[in-house]
Amino acid sequence: MAPSPGARPRTLFPTALAILALLLSALVGLPGTAHAADPITDPIPERPAASGIGLTVEEYAAFPKTEPPPGPVTDPRLMRQARINYLSELPDRSGRMAVPDLNGKLYLVKDGTPRLYLDIAAAFAPRFFASRGLGQGFGFVTFDPGFRRNGRFYTVHTELASTTTAVPDFRQAATTNYHGVITEWTADDPSADTFSGTRREILRIGFAGTVHGIQQIDFNPTARPHSPDRGLLYVAVGDGSEGFRNSEPQDLSLPHGKILRIDPRGTNSANGKYGIPAGNPFTGTPGALGEIYAYGMRDPHRFSWDPGGSHRMYLGHIGQHAVESVYEVRAGDNFGWSEREAAFVFDKKATDPCAQILPLPEDDEKYGYTYPVAAYDHDPPADWNCRSDVGRAVVGGFVYRGRDLPALRGTYIFGDLVDGRLLFADTKDMRRGSKELAQLYDLMLYDESGKRVTMRDLAGDARVDLRFGQDADGELYLLSKANGKIWKVTGTRTFASCDTGGSRLTHVMDARNWAPVTPSKWRFPGREAVLAEAGVQRPGPRRPFEYAVLTAGREYGDVRIDAEVRIDTPVEVTNRDVILVFDHQSDTRFSYVHLSSDNTIYPHNGIFVVNDADRVRIEDQWNGRTGAPPAITDTAWHRVRVVRCASSGEVAVYLDGSKRPLMTAVDTTLASGRVGFGSFDNTGRLRGLKVSAP
Repeated sequence: MAPSPGARPRTLFPTALAILALLLSALVGLPGTAHAADPITDPIPERPAASGIGLTVEEYAAFPKTEPPPGPVTDPRLMRQARINYLSELPDRSGRMAVPDLNGKLYLVKDGTPRLYLDIAAAFAPRFFASRGLGQGFGFVTFDPGFRRNGRFYTVHTELASTTTAVPDFRQAATTNYHGVITEWTADDPSADTFSGTRREILRIGFAGTVHGIQQIDFNPTARPHSPDRGLLYVAVGDGSEGFRNSEPQDLSLPHGKILRIDPRGTNSANGKYGIPAGNPFTGTPGALGEIYAYGMRDPHRFSWDPGGSHRMYLGHIGQHAVESVYEVRAGDNFGWSEREAAFVFDKKATDPCAQILPLPEDDEKYGYTYPVAAYDHDPPADWNCRSDVGRAVVGGFVYRGRDLPALRGTYIFGDLVDGRLLFADTKDMRRGSKELAQLYDLMLYDESGKRVTMRDLAGDARVDLRFGQDADGELYLLSKANGKIWKVTGTRTFASCDTGGSRLTHVMDARNWAPVTPSKWRFPGREAVLAEAGVQRPGPRRPFEYAVLTAGREYGDVRIDAEVRIDTPVEVTNRDVILVFDHQSDTRFSYVHLSSDNTIYPHNGIFVVNDADRVRIEDQWNGRTGAPPAITDTAWHRVRVVRCASSGEVAVYLDGSKRPLMTAVDTTLASGRVGFGSFDNTGRLRGLKVSAP
């Protein structure tokens, strides 16, 4: 039988597990294992959209090189400068920032200078272990809201089971190889810059695997002094890399694959070292752990609370091999793993790993699962081997309520920890129970000199190991294990924001103002430029078949092109398109924006450069397989704006008055040239053309 919340849990043997599975199937409504639906290979076809917003950052701190003890290390992903993985400000008004290094060091940073506060690895040697598994070592630190008075803070670290005689309070059914240990520390002098004091262990959990251990421990910073949530410790416990083969994340008698909520100062737990809050959702459920706050998780990696009026809790949840998710977390939630991966059925029994993601059953509502409010899939390349990891993992961030980034206030800012991609979603769009995921947007990045960069550029490595931090004012920081550096986010800038005011060219639709490639295919009835016949491919590099260059005016560097365009080719033709030309210097040297009705046969929408060679796609939205979403799907007129900044090479394309660009690119191949309009092998029209430049 499953242990009661008041009894000391034991390892569950197979017979007991079978009984428990039957009981909990009735309790939580696990779906059946038979699935007739076809597997899903592209769970979330929609990709994050361009935001046109860039974060400006400046280097804040750099940390000394450390090595994972006890060694030796064979996994190159552990060979980093410093495995820093969080930043938070101490709740004592000192301005000190705490930064844990997985290799065992706890630093306090003041004015950008890190100082060693406590050597966690040395304190627990020789049991301390960080030589295998991406999350092994000194995982996290959090400070009691009353730290200024009581000096208490909490850490989590891992130990090799074979080096200790300690018995875990909880363990998985499989062999226990590692322990995740939560420790309470009490500083003699909370204001000191080096720790001196006492410690006590409050919780020890056994894990079978090297990954998905205890990922984060934290207090709710939005809980007021007299709130029931004040001083309660939230603990994100992964599934120990066992959930893909069993149902332990759904097992309410185990802490694995759960978020726990405990009272570090209480004593009514099974081990007597912490308390179980009476308000927890399963305190009255027979056979369930009262510690559990929410369950059904694979790798609950980072969580935080919105400091705004809602005080909602958000979790960045790392998926198996398909979907990275953000959840809004409430007491009693079941996120479905490992019966679900995000809002899809996960078939543990599938013999083909490429056939594990299935659509939800028609009666899915009866199971009561909570699904993500935002998500993105792994979007693998066409030749991806689904038996391998494509290299995607979400890292949770924060709802921004600070002052330095007004353009992002009220958005949840997060990213991908592997490639360092930065994303955000408006919290107004992150709605529980909605069938629509919140729209995700890409964030750009600029260094102190104003140069556009990526996190890979800043980290100096293809694997960024991105993490986020936040100070007491709600301002954001970006961290990288790759080079052990932290950058402070100091502001935002608008992409392609060069000054294009000054002169404006209009009323240029007379035929005398245009030089078409094939004049006989064009009509200029007075207010329009009409491509009346489709173009044909010409010798030379691959480029648009037919276009007309505006000869009125001059060549432009910084320029804004405002126009209305229409595709006259019938909508039954799936590859309809029009183009707007800029930087035109000759028939084999120019740039253009391609606006298409379809990107399923071939991703036509894009920004291209022709430079005495076949056209090259340059827009940020291109990932090797897909580009921006279809731009024009009808035969109506559409407003298009192209902004080109010659000095930075930035190009932004807007459609129908949207404040968010459809496409963005950076290219300095051609510094200036003329503008124009045309198509590949379709017909179309241009009117209302305005060209603005300094």
